[in-house]
Order: sequence, then C-alpha cells, then structure tokens
Amino acid sequence: MILVTGATGNVGRQAVFQLLAAGADVRALTRSPVSASLPEGVEVVSGDLADPASLDAALDGIESVFLVWPTLSADHAAPATIEAIAKHARRTVYVSARGVSDDLEQRPGSILGSHAHVERLIRKSGLEWTFLRPGGFAANTLMWAAQIRDSGAVRWVHGAAARALIHERDIAAVGVRALTGSGHGGATYELTGPETLTQIEQVTAIGEAIGRPVRWDELPSEVALRELVAQGMPAAMAEGILHAHAQMVTLPESVTSTVEELTGAPATSFRRWAADHADAFRPAA
Repeated sequence: MILVTGATGNVGRQAVFQLLAAGADVRALTRSPVSASLPEGVEVVSGDLADPASLDAALDGIESVFLVWPTLSADHAAPATIEAIAKHARRTVYVSARGVSDDLEQRPGSILGSHAHVERLIRKSGLEWTFLRPGGFAANTLMWAAQIRDSGAVRWVHGAAARALIHERDIAAVGVRALTGSGHGGATYELTGPETLTQIEQVTAIGEAIGRPVRWDELPSEVALRELVAQGMPAAMAEGILHAHAQMVTLPESVTSTVEELTGAPATSFRRWAADHADAFRPAA
C-alpha cells in the first residue's frame, strides 16, 4: 500500500492516477475526503500533515509514502510527522525543490529552507528515501489565469526571467518509477522541463493554446512585492521569490535530462502543458 499526501493537488493527483495505472494499491491523504473527487479504487482517508495525531489511520499498513509537503504551513509539525511516517513506512519519495542543498539553513519564510529541513529529518529517520528536486512548476502559471480570462494580459514582474518549467505529470512519473522500481534509494533527482522559456514566452504559449493573443505588462518589483504581501504572503517569502526571478533574467534556469533518463519519455514541453490546461485560461463563454 502506497500513501499519497497532497493527493488532491497538482502533483499528488497525478501520482494517484499513475500509481493506479501501474497496479499499485493506493491510499490518498486529504483534509476533505468528501470533495476529493479521486478515481474508484483509491482508498481516501482524512488527515493533515500539520497534525501528526490525525495520521494514524492513514499510516496503518503503509509500505511507502509519496510525500508532498505543505511547505512552511506544516513545518512546525515536521519532526513529529516524519517520525510517525517512519514508524509505519519503509520508504518515501519526497517532492522537494531544485536549489536545496544538504547544508542549506532553515530560514523563516524560506521555501528552500523548509524543504532542506524536511530532507534532513527524512535522512535521519531511518526511512529509505528518494528526493525529487523539480525546478519551476508549470502549474504555477495558473496564478495568471484570472488576469488572462479577464483582460487578455498578464501584469507581472521580470518578464525576461527564463525557466525550464516542468509538467506536474512528469514529476509524478519519476516518483512512481522510484516507488515501484528498484535502485532509487538514496538518490536525488533534479527535474526540469525540456526547454527554457522566458515568462513572456510562457504567456505567448498560453495565448497560442487558447487561440487568443495574451499581452505581457511589466510590473515594477516594488509594486509586485506589495501585491504579494497584500495577498497574505510573508514578506520574506515574497522577497525571495522576486529575487530568484530577477536572477533568472541573467542566469536562466538550466535544463536537465533526468525525466527522460528515468521514464524513457521526453519531458513534456510547456506548450503541451498550456494545451492541457487551456480551459483554465479561456474566458467564460
């Protein structure tokens, strides 16, 4: 039995479907089982990684865990939660992040620091582990969906920042290979999409997918920072995100071949991702 956490999110939901297709017994962890909308054959259980005491039923009889962590929001519970997982499971595949290093400090409000903290706990837990370190998620561009639907434009910062965005399906595919195959214990895999595109090029690709030109309107960094904080993001996290994008203007994110090496299929292009998610960006009829 394999437990998938974050089972209703972008990556977790893909992992559920692909594990089922591989013939695995799958249990899905979610805080809201009634609205999970997961396929028949999946055992859906209630629980919250931020509340270790809520995980007993989810972990009973589990052999492996596909671990998607609610970054930052559950860090206070991470030691107890990882300990609970290690009492039941033999191995885990953890969805971490590119840029994490073994000596990275845990800094308040830092996404990479949060992932480094969880990685360290897993290393010390006795679990057999595999760490997936994907770069930018293509699904993060869904943050532009409302703007595109309403105005046909994206008003954001650092349009020249270039990333090799990865389809959530490819992250899950590597995780499923690690969970259902052998030889992945102790491995760390950096995952990216097959090409590097600027944010302006990403917006153009979305426009092509929906059959409607989409314009990029450059936003000053200080305005973007205020907007992120006003939306409830901690200032340190917002500053870190904007700083990282500023760096990618002059140092574009590099491409790895790991997805193809491990799955036997090329990583999915951003244009294909945009086509897969076109309905999210189309105006209402």
